[in-house]
Amino acid sequence: MRHGFTKKRIGSVASKEIAMSLQTLETKDSKTPRKEDSEQAAPTTAIRPFRVSVPEAELTELRRRINATRWPERETVTDASQGVQLATMQKLARYWATEYDWRACEARLNAVPQFITEIDGLDIHFIHVRSKHDNALPLIVTHGWPGSIVEQLKIIDPLTNPTAHGASASDAFHLVIPSMPGYGYSGKPTTPGWNPAHIARAWVALMKRLGYTRFVAQGGDWGAIITELMGAQAPPELLGIHTNMPNVIPLDIDKAAFSGGPAPAGLSAEEKVAFERLSFVYAKGIGYGFQMGLRPQTRSGIADSPVGLAAYFLDHDARSYELITRVFNGQSEGLTRDDILDNVTITWLTNTGFPAAASTGRTGGRRSSPSRASVPPSRWL
Repeated sequence: MRHGFTKKRIGSVASKEIAMSLQTLETKDSKTPRKEDSEQAAPTTAIRPFRVSVPEAELTELRRRINATRWPERETVTDASQGVQLATMQKLARYWATEYDWRACEARLNAVPQFITEIDGLDIHFIHVRSKHDNALPLIVTHGWPGSIVEQLKIIDPLTNPTAHGASASDAFHLVIPSMPGYGYSGKPTTPGWNPAHIARAWVALMKRLGYTRFVAQGGDWGAIITELMGAQAPPELLGIHTNMPNVIPLDIDKAAFSGGPAPAGLSAEEKVAFERLSFVYAKGIGYGFQMGLRPQTRSGIADSPVGLAAYFLDHDARSYELITRVFNGQSEGLTRDDILDNVTITWLTNTGFPAAASTGRTGGRRSSPSRASVPPSRWL
C-alpha cells in the first residue's frame, strides 16, 4: 500500500470521482529573461534551476505599505456577518509589519530543489524532490486558492522519507509540486484558456518531461478539480488520483442548493443536513467566487494594498476565518500566524493575487466540486 493508492482504491477513485468531475534565480529575473539570456535562448523543454531571492527593498516597501494602511470604520455588528473584522486585520497587520520574517519562508523554499520549465508557452515553477527509496511512486500535488506551494512544504519529508516518520519504504513518493499558472513564480497567462482542463494536460506533460512514465496525482480545492480532470482525461501514464475535495454531490441536489430552492424529496436525515450546509455555502460563503467569476478585473485594487489582499484571502469561508481569528488572538490551532502570512506574502511579492484568481476560470461563484460544505453522506459516495 502507498498511502491509499492500491489497485482497489484506484478503481474506486476512477469510478466515483472521475465520472462526476466534468461539469463544466531571482524573484523577478527568473520570469523575465535578461538580455544575455535571450541571446542564447534555451529550448522550450529545458528545465531550469530556480531559487527565490527577494530584494530587501521589496520587503521594506511591503512593511511601509502595511504601516500606511488607511483603516475603515469598525463593523456595525459584533460577529463576522459583515466580513473580515477590523480587529483581526489590525492584529494581522501589526504582526506582519513588525515580527513576521519572510526570509524564514524563503529559506524553506530554497532548501528544496525548485525548477522552471515552459509548457504551452508559459513558465511553470515547481518543486521536485526525489525520494532516496528506489521504488518510490511519483506523485504530483496541486494546491488551491487562496494558496501556494508553500502549503505543501510540510508534507515533503514525510512523503519522500517515510522511514523517518514511522512508515515503511514502500510508502515513499517522488514529489512534484507545481505552482498553478498565475500563482507564485509560475508565469501569468495573458490570454484566456488556462482553465483547469488545460492545467490538467500541462501537469501530464510536466510529469512526462521529468521522465515519469507511471505516476499518481493529488489535489485540494482547485487542485482537486484539476486532479479529477486529469483522471477524466485518462492519460495512460496516470495510475490513480486522490482528492481531499471529492466531487460527489448529485447534480439535481447541487442545482437545488445553488438556486436556493427547497431540498429534493426523498433525502435521508444525513442528506438533508448536507443539503442545508451546501445551501448555506452557496448563499453566504462564496461571495468572492461570484466576483472572481463574473467581474475579476474589478478586483485590481488588491494589487496595491497588502492589507487589502490579506483581507480578501481571509474571507474565504466561515470555518477557516474562525480558525484564523483564533490564531491571531493567540490561540493554538495547528496553524500559525506565519503559515497564514507565508501564503499572503508570496502572493504579494509576486503580484499574483489578482491574476491568480482570474486564471482559474471560476464561473459565477459556482464550483464544480462544492463538497467542502460537509462530509458527504455515504449514499453519495
